[in-house]
Amino acid sequence: QVQLVESGGGLVQAGGSLRLSCAASGSFIRINDMGWYRQTPGKQREFVAVITSGGSTNYKDSVKDRFTISRDNAKNTMYLQMNTLKPEDTAVYYCYAAGTVVFGVRDYWGQGTQVTVSS
Repeated sequence: QVQLVESGGGLVQAGGSLRLSCAASGSFIRINDMGWYRQTPGKQREFVAVITSGGSTNYKDSVKDRFTISRDNAKNTMYLQMNTLKPEDTAVYYCYAAGTVVFGVRDYWGQGTQVTVSS
């Protein structure tokens, strides 16, 4: 099993920055892809960014030039540096990981961290 714990959310003014972290722990063989999704009330959870274990990345178009995803494989930790934040970035941000465990590859989610961007 994999436990994911996010941190770093909060309230920031438009144009500001935040850095989210997601630490993976538990009994697993390997953490494969890791990523961030976000969700606002009444809407479906949407993809934000993903990073493979080898460091390849992909982003939602609207955040591509403002957000940077990274990871430290030795610490099983992933980060999302969010710059030039906009009010429309306000959401609960969820960490995602695909973990290889003894019974196969499973998807895991964190509990979410609130990001609020004021105008």
